[in-house]
Amino acid sequence: MFTSTQLRQQLASINRKSYPAYKSLKGVYRFPDYLLSVDHVQGDPFASPSHVSVYVSRKKAAFPTFCLSSSITRIALQDFLTRRFEEQISAYSFRAKGSGKSGLLSITRCGQEILERTACQITEEDIILRFTVGFPANGRTINSPELEKILFEFLPLCVQKSLYYKNLSSKAVEETIFLAEDQEYIRRELPKRNLVAFVADHSILPRQSGVSQKPMKGSVPFISPSSLRVELDLPHKGRIQGMGIPKGITLIAGGGYHGKSTLLNALERGVYNHISKDGREYVITDSTGLKLRSEDGRFIKDVDISLFINDLPNKKNTHCFSTQDASGSTSQAAGIVEGMEAGTKLLLLDEDTSATNFMVRDPFMQEVISREKEPITPFLERARDLYEKAGISTILVAGSSGAFFHIADTVIQMDSYKVLDITQKVKTLCQKYPLSHSPVPAFTMPAYSRVMTVPALKGDSHKELKLKIYGRDSFSLGKESIDLRYIEQLVDPEQTAALGQMLKYAREHLIDNKKSLSQVIALLEEKLEKEGLAGICSSSYTPCGLAMPRRQEIYSCFNRYRR
Repeated sequence: MFTSTQLRQQLASINRKSYPAYKSLKGVYRFPDYLLSVDHVQGDPFASPSHVSVYVSRKKAAFPTFCLSSSITRIALQDFLTRRFEEQISAYSFRAKGSGKSGLLSITRCGQEILERTACQITEEDIILRFTVGFPANGRTINSPELEKILFEFLPLCVQKSLYYKNLSSKAVEETIFLAEDQEYIRRELPKRNLVAFVADHSILPRQSGVSQKPMKGSVPFISPSSLRVELDLPHKGRIQGMGIPKGITLIAGGGYHGKSTLLNALERGVYNHISKDGREYVITDSTGLKLRSEDGRFIKDVDISLFINDLPNKKNTHCFSTQDASGSTSQAAGIVEGMEAGTKLLLLDEDTSATNFMVRDPFMQEVISREKEPITPFLERARDLYEKAGISTILVAGSSGAFFHIADTVIQMDSYKVLDITQKVKTLCQKYPLSHSPVPAFTMPAYSRVMTVPALKGDSHKELKLKIYGRDSFSLGKESIDLRYIEQLVDPEQTAALGQMLKYAREHLIDNKKSLSQVIALLEEKLEKEGLAGICSSSYTPCGLAMPRRQEIYSCFNRYRR
């Protein structure tokens, strides 16, 4: 470890040298109030910025014990500090001058969801902030006085204003922690009350636009129907009311543009906690909830889809089904079975993004094409068994087929963004318009014994398995691209980056052509539980741009790895 004085001296000694001389700065330096670690130095001023970390003693930061009483409050505090630090350093970004990315100061820009990230980590001893700095240069010649300005003027101010409890609003910190505890209370209450989701009255569900998750101004607040209203006494906020969605099969119906998909979108994101003033702070969904859609062309490997598809004309085995180019119906069948393997207890579906022939077959079609000529058992005929025999509930948005009304336990109508419980009305109508029944193959739980088989790594495995992230939607590992566009509950590019690191780690250390997919992921989760995201990074340092995905997204990612 070096002193901050030695860092000043080293900066002076490399001024006006060629850019690679910056690499001599790698190391840890003791400042009066924190440790500064230069983890990785960029190759030139136009490359990705350098990685820097700050370590502040928890004792010196002096946050009250209630802020760190559980993993939920710890993650909430980490999120709060990341946002606070981002506010501070953004004011200083590019105030140090130079070429390319010189003077850039950046840290994770958090969205509306609260995620565990590598950008801020609270350990037993320290609060660690990881961020990036564009080391200044003129052309490709070092301009160290500008970097000295960043490290000795800008950064100390940002650290003081962001990481020390005495310099923060105690009320803002308290509100953050109390909100997290209230959200966790609701999540724990759901199974106790036989619910899969809760939407608080006065929530704001619509978003500003397709590219912004901020709440829409002037939108109609959510008000629950009295028949579905439940009351909760939260530890901090006190009593709140809202709509409780019971276990079973729930149908969301209504005309186009009346708010059906808006409600479903809020529910699918309710698997995460949200920040204050998001409008969906108290929209809480079963944490295993999985949004599914058809996905033409996706890869499927050794999945038992016999629950939905049997007796194919080509005699292909649907108990161990593989394809490089799935149809919409096949992909949706595989998605449900893969979700079951991941422990999902709630399916979220929208008729608009589902394969029609997978979801329902009307009576006329059944007359024209007899049961023995149709290999697909539609979701309509499996949803009840999924709930009663596998404990998996369904929330389904339906806008065209009335057949779904016959299987629903609860029917919600969206009418000009207002919520109506029309369950009794629908049940009465169902008696007037009975649904014809046809024999359905017996329900059997799918088999989950798939072994991950991949080619042996050749030569330098790290060179072969180069990882490259392409935003939220995809990444490449070696020569293989993994398409995650239709994993709709991935909410942040940093989750995709983490999935890339997880698959790379599993490919290099866990997959041995003997272990099943579930065994591989169980070992991966054990590693993450012990060491966090840092444990699966291949670099010698922990990068700042990773966020933890759920188990459902880990399974979804691994299931799409073609090799």
